[in-house]
Amino acid sequence: MSCLRCLVAGKVQGVWFRASTQHQAVALGLCGYARNLPDGRVEVLACGETAALRQLQDWLWQGPPAAEVSDVQCVPAADEPPPSFVTR
Repeated sequence: MSCLRCLVAGKVQGVWFRASTQHQAVALGLCGYARNLPDGRVEVLACGETAALRQLQDWLWQGPPAAEVSDVQCVPAADEPPPSFVTR
């Protein structure tokens, strides 16, 4: 199991981005979290199989219909995988 921390920029707060990310992550069998940051970005920690992480990373560039994603930066994370995927 691998973990990935992504920072998503653009119009990503107030457009159901966290809830939609949670839905996608759960469907892919991932655990982790999505949370709003004070600077307007969304931080996503996702842990699971590499192929599923790639799929979520690709989806983060799209987001829900109202989102306008301008940038996604992902790096490997050494976090302990949480038991489920939650929004914070």
